[in-house]
Amino acid sequence: MAFLKLRDQDNEKRTPLHAAAYLGDAEIIELLILSGARVNAKDSKWLTPLHRAVASCSEEAVQILLKHSADVNARDKNWQTPLHIAAANKAVKCAESLVPLLSNVNVSDRAGRTALHHAAFSGHGEMVKLLLSRGANINAFDKKDRRAIHWAAYMGHIEVVKLLVSHGAEVTCKDKKSYTPLHAA
Repeated sequence: MAFLKLRDQDNEKRTPLHAAAYLGDAEIIELLILSGARVNAKDSKWLTPLHRAVASCSEEAVQILLKHSADVNARDKNWQTPLHIAAANKAVKCAESLVPLLSNVNVSDRAGRTALHHAAFSGHGEMVKLLLSRGANINAFDKKDRRAIHWAAYMGHIEVVKLLVSHGAEVTCKDKKSYTPLHAA
């Protein structure tokens, strides 16, 4: 690794480990970490290599990073954890690895949205099921008082709306503008 400085950064403060994580290259990730790369290094958006690996839906890269104590509760500038990123990117296998290590699946980002909000917005029923099975608050609301069901309805994800309703989501809840999920649809 003499040719590569492990702590070198690009214009966005991304390290070689960020790049390897984004590409999902487990062998290079392992080599970089064993050579001294900082597993929890943050780039200019405060994204860690774990955020990058999850965004790429790279289960193997996530496993390597977790093996080397990557921080599952790390937050980026939008206060999103790797679980928020997994939910937004339909990375169920990655989320399955993260959830048992989390302090709380109901952590909200800067906008007050939980991973469940992101999964509902993305229309990913399997992720919604996973999060609900692990204790996600189905009626958690964001800073505009919107719940996961509002976002699923707004995006036209009917199957996710049905799933949320079948798990007890309030269908008459209102956001700060007094919109119900039906208004959002």
